[in-house]
Amino acid sequence: MARSPGTARRPMIEIVGLHKSFGEHHVLRGIELEVPEGSTCVILGGSGSGKTVLMKHMIGLLKPDRGKVIVDGEDIVPLGPAELEQVRRKFGMVFQAAALFDSMTVYENVSFPLREHSKLPEEEVREVVRKKLGIVGLEGVEELYPADLSGGMRKRVGLARAIVLDPKIVLYDEPTTGLDPITTEYVDEMILDAKDKLGVTSVVISHDIASSFKVADNIAFLHEGRIVEQGPPDAFRRSENPALRRFLTTWFGRS
Repeated sequence: MARSPGTARRPMIEIVGLHKSFGEHHVLRGIELEVPEGSTCVILGGSGSGKTVLMKHMIGLLKPDRGKVIVDGEDIVPLGPAELEQVRRKFGMVFQAAALFDSMTVYENVSFPLREHSKLPEEEVREVVRKKLGIVGLEGVEELYPADLSGGMRKRVGLARAIVLDPKIVLYDEPTTGLDPITTEYVDEMILDAKDKLGVTSVVISHDIASSFKVADNIAFLHEGRIVEQGPPDAFRRSENPALRRFLTTWFGRS
């Protein structure tokens, strides 16, 4: 079970009254969400519930129809492209399928953001990559290719790449989708380790109940465009919210 977030901390991400429509389709209908610094928040919901749309607002890839997206104390909604680029440097992203470049070695994959956003000499780049791979529990794999790695190892390489620029926030997009139980366990431990070792704020988009209950300090359940329940995992088990109870029954076998 995930640990309690403990004493109150300032919000690293705060969503206030967020609305977003695409034509006649109203996806987000007044989202209210707060993610404390250094905590792990899982945004839970079924397919098509708007989880990915919400995540895209967090990094400024989408502009809301109305509402605020406050990241590290700054409302990013009014910002222009250059300012948003600076905000995005605070984020690392772990994609659903790791999204590694198949033609690049592990070293080339992890060092890619450094080459794009810094002018470090090769010796320093190699040292940074080595340290980040060590943090995610991978050593001596720099010259391997993604095809040489297991699914769990590819996820960890993806995390190493996501943290190579020392972000304050790591976003995980459906990190356990399509994985077997053993690899899912591996990924869950990876998320917990990243929080413990790096102190990052983590937001996980998921529909995996068991994984969510393990890694989350807080869970926000997204249903019909609104956060209809939020709190620590233990509170979710006791919730009387009918939509959440149906979801738990369907996906986790709980009534």
